Amino acid sequence: MIRLLPIDAASYVPSNRRGNDPVWVETNCYVDLWIELLHSLGLDYHPALAFTLSVDFEGDQWQFFKFPSEDLRSLYGLEVAEMNPWRGLEHHVQEQLEMGRLLTAEVDAFFLPDTAGISHQIAHVKTTIVPNMLDRADRRLGYFHNSRYYELEGDDYAGIFGHDRDASRLLPYVELIKLDGVRRVDGGELLEPALALVREYMSRRPATNPVQRFAKRLEQDVDWLRAAGLETFHEYAFATVRQFGSAAELSGSLCEWLAGHGEPTADAGAEWIALAGEAKAALFQLARLMRADRVLDLDALLGPMQRRWDIAMEMLVDQYA
Repeated sequence: MIRLLPIDAASYVPSNRRGNDPVWVETNCYVDLWIELLHSLGLDYHPALAFTLSVDFEGDQWQFFKFPSEDLRSLYGLEVAEMNPWRGLEHHVQEQLEMGRLLTAEVDAFFLPDTAGISHQIAHVKTTIVPNMLDRADRRLGYFHNSRYYELEGDDYAGIFGHDRDASRLLPYVELIKLDGVRRVDGGELLEPALALVREYMSRRPATNPVQRFAKRLEQDVDWLRAAGLETFHEYAFATVRQFGSAAELSGSLCEWLAGHGEPTADAGAEWIALAGEAKAALFQLARLMRADRVLDLDALLGPMQRRWDIAMEMLVDQYA
């Protein structure tokens, strides 16, 4: 049995994201995963959230945002790069754990027991995990997924590693995480590098209000969304409102962290957090409207969010753009 980080599922204490009372319990599988991984490595994830300031609406969906590997390198000394799992995922997990390294791996949530009632033994859904413990003899795996650390065993172990799968199937996307140069410094030392990233991503912020552009697209999509049914709406909402709302909350968390280190960002942080809450309320309202034959008042639904995005962004433009 190989275990890299000295943790186990029964006693794992997750990160204290927004006091354990976030607006959005989940963002996306990659960002939540990295928040927990950084936490388990003894690293504060807040300085690395500047990338959320450039998250944009891409015309048919919001950007599926991720921690950029170059930011993880510059802030923490972590090296993250794609690798080729040519000998099979199970083999490479073992070898890299033995070398003191971690992997991110795309797997099928059908075999993840932490998704019980959603995907486990129900639906084949792509997601990302980071294995930390491997016991090949007893077929057990300890892994980070979303915002916690879990273990699986038995048939789920065989399924995750494709023991019964056709060898000709496509290899999963895997990243190697090298911990050799990891740097653990306090928040004060990370302030200037974090501000440099804030200025960089502010220079790459959306050129126009993304909520306004989304409102125009949603107006076009309402009829087919209603006809497609609630399951399709949930997928649509994940790709749009949830990504936007959770990114706004992380921008707020960044501003709160900066304010705690003397930066004038507390008011901007409050605006971003409020925007995250409005996005969540909008999601529930949209879900109800999908079931009803009523005219969708987009100005009432999204207008306040458009104006708040302008306010929150302008506060940061004055300081950092």
